[in-house]
Amino acid sequence: MNKYIISVLVENHAGVLSKVVALFSRRGFNINSLAVGETQDETVSRITIEVSGDEYTVDQVSKQLNKLIDVIKVKVLNQDCIKRELILVKVNAPSPARQEVVQISDVFRAKIVDISAQTLTLELTGAETKTEAFLQMLEPFGILELARTGMIALERGTNVITHP
Repeated sequence: MNKYIISVLVENHAGVLSKVVALFSRRGFNINSLAVGETQDETVSRITIEVSGDEYTVDQVSKQLNKLIDVIKVKVLNQDCIKRELILVKVNAPSPARQEVVQISDVFRAKIVDISAQTLTLELTGAETKTEAFLQMLEPFGILELARTGMIALERGTNVITHP
């Protein structure tokens, strides 16, 4: 199965996200990642949805999304788009292991955002391959907590998704 990223511009008001998610649920389509935020226009939000499936199913879901009243525009992004996610990870890092965790975070350009006597909390932004590799390197130390934003994406260059 291929992964697809669907970018959806919607009216920014209560209940819109639940309608979009319900559409996926009714079709039995699993959402791998979901991120929502306001755009440069505070009346419009962008929903970025990452799904696994075939081209036909993604096309059908896109058509159904376009039928929702609050949806302004739907676009399935090409694979060459810019994709990022943000992770916060709290790692077991007592004194003997701390320097090694710091070195790993330096290599991945992660930020240390909190320190305690026993833990480090790190912030990393990047493509899925980068975040997964980072987490694999931290696993031996013990990942105590993990929070992820979900994938966000934009097309490269002058390709933009706008509303009238």
